[in-house]
Amino acid sequence: MVKDHNSTPQWCFHRLVQRKQFLPLAVWHNAVRGMFIQTQDTPNPNSLKFIPGKEVLESRTMEFSNPAAAFCSPLARQLFKIEGVKSVFFGPDFITITKESEDLDWNLLKPDIYATIMDFFASGLPVVTDEAPRADTGASEDDDEVVLMIKELLDTRIRPTVQEDGGDVIYKGFEDGIVQLKLQGSCTSCPSSIITLKNGIQNMLQFYIPEVEGVEQVVDDDDDMEKEANST
Repeated sequence: MVKDHNSTPQWCFHRLVQRKQFLPLAVWHNAVRGMFIQTQDTPNPNSLKFIPGKEVLESRTMEFSNPAAAFCSPLARQLFKIEGVKSVFFGPDFITITKESEDLDWNLLKPDIYATIMDFFASGLPVVTDEAPRADTGASEDDDEVVLMIKELLDTRIRPTVQEDGGDVIYKGFEDGIVQLKLQGSCTSCPSSIITLKNGIQNMLQFYIPEVEGVEQVVDDDDDMEKEANST
């Protein structure tokens, strides 16, 4: 995994010098001194992980697959204004951006993404508003023993590893021995997502929980529509 240590601060300073006349002096100094954005490659060549060095979403994650889904996030709305941004994913301390195609050069997208993230955190606005939906994937009173074990294993052993690669895996259900999971962030359109599900997640769940016979990926309606559009 590569961290873009060298190009980031040089670009940030150059960009902020150009923007200095448009920003209040205090905000400009705060952005330079308090924000050092690192980038990290993910297994998905179309997704890049941006680490702002600041808390993004505490201990949860949130995915925005299109601009309409970003109604509850001022930051996501700004990122979608950048031409070439396909989806936005927030982790506890990182932001994963997925570009529209492999033909787009990350070196052309990075400057606007850096500037947008820096300007947003300097503004003091919340990353998400109170109207943001909360996906409750934690343990509940209705869960049986097997489901509780599945959720605990996901939260303690699997999700942290997936988040390191700029994505996440969300529990959606357990029926007839099959665990239903939704991949998010860099995992959504990753060429190796099936390998991750079968060789990684499925094998671990089956090793610790004999009742698990397999795993399957669950996609939303928006994901189905996108796949159909890409196949035509």
